[in-house]
Amino acid sequence: MAILRCRSVFISDVHLGTPDCKAAYLLDFLRNLQCQKLYLVGDIIDLESLNRRRWWHPDHGTVIAEVLDMARRGVEVTYIPGNHDAAFRGMVGQSICGVRIELDAIHVGADGRRYRVSHGDEYDPEQIGRSWMLNIGEAMHRFICWSNRRVNAWRRRMALPYLPLSIIVKSHIGKALAYIRAYEERVAADARERGLDGHICGHIHYGQVRTIDGVVYLNDGDWVEHCTALVEDEVGSMELIHWSEQPTALGRASRELVLPSPTAALALAPLAHRKRDLEDLRPAA
Repeated sequence: MAILRCRSVFISDVHLGTPDCKAAYLLDFLRNLQCQKLYLVGDIIDLESLNRRRWWHPDHGTVIAEVLDMARRGVEVTYIPGNHDAAFRGMVGQSICGVRIELDAIHVGADGRRYRVSHGDEYDPEQIGRSWMLNIGEAMHRFICWSNRRVNAWRRRMALPYLPLSIIVKSHIGKALAYIRAYEERVAADARERGLDGHICGHIHYGQVRTIDGVVYLNDGDWVEHCTALVEDEVGSMELIHWSEQPTALGRASRELVLPSPTAALALAPLAHRKRDLEDLRPAA
């Protein structure tokens, strides 16, 4: 397959150090990628999970080595820690092997549009911090991820492509969708108040491209459930892509046109009947 060439790439919520991390898909993505800038938008290494239970697959170390090699080759790599790797926030302003650590960043697109880039946990409602709510949420998420692992293990044995089961589940739970929509609106409102064109984040494991009252909301998704990344082409268009056995383009936002990534498209992306090579996935001018 052809190399995916782009200006900037945004990935988040990899959760290295957990059994749910889809490191093999991420490695394939990184090894077929050529970019100028790479933003690691938080929860790359799940320090919280590692504190509870030591678990590490060799592919997880290879992902880190691949990122460091990209920095060595001259890719501008920015690491913005999230809530699961928050300990790295104490190293803001420092560089590790060419990887710059920042709390957030302002990304200026090739078309001049300005985006704030942050993990996104700062937009959680206040009540999310209550321990009982947090525990219930994490327990449900662990169950969904466990189910996702089991279903896709069976699909691999049947030679079927990866299916992001969890987003299908989320898309059929009214309260989950209401929470996601409210979160997206808080993020967009903050970008509007800052006088920015948009915001790029992760955190909620729900990749999305949409405009909200004139502000572009971009969520790069995750590599635990949905295996998605956000890429910017040489003219500033942003595209959300799913990456597994059948890489698929989802939503796209250019200065002229925004094609949202509807829930159904993201959920059914791996089931697409036609295969696209990497050149097809490159955002058009």
